[in-house]
Amino acid sequence: MGDYIVLAISCILVKNILLSQYLGNCPFLGTSKKMETAVGMAMAVIFVLVLAGVITWLVEAYILKRFGLEYLRTISFILVIASLVQFVEMFLKKSMPALYAGLGIFLPLITTNCAVMGVCLININEEYTFMQSLVSSFAYAAGFGFALILFAGVRERILLARVPKPLQDTSIGLVTAGMLSLAFFAFKGMV
Repeated sequence: MGDYIVLAISCILVKNILLSQYLGNCPFLGTSKKMETAVGMAMAVIFVLVLAGVITWLVEAYILKRFGLEYLRTISFILVIASLVQFVEMFLKKSMPALYAGLGIFLPLITTNCAVMGVCLININEEYTFMQSLVSSFAYAAGFGFALILFAGVRERILLARVPKPLQDTSIGLVTAGMLSLAFFAFKGMV
């Protein structure tokens, strides 16, 4: 049990997929202008990433390795992730149309979100067991959500500040993301 807690803390804080490994920056910058869309994106990524991590581990262990088809890993993982994102998109469109509209183009972009694919590949490359893969997938997704919501809160506060014209909007977002990333590097000595 202690190993799973260390793995989770490591994935959330030390090896944060957004701020330490720099994967998934497009939805990070695109959906962090409002807290509501940031929370919605975080929940969608948690759902997709946990299921993608588990399903891709099963595909790798029981299909690709068994039949010597490891060279099909990338294409099979993309198919799994795309299918899950389509499911989430249909669910949100039907049950939460306001959130669906707020996420806009960034919801289908989860399909090509390198954070989701990156976590699936990390699980395989680290040779995690099924439970380790489940824990790391959830923890990476929680770390993604934590960083996204934290950044959305900071960006909402920046709207109240007087920012010089050349640094407004995306520029100040990138500078702030860099400072937030530096703050997360302080966790490197934890695990």
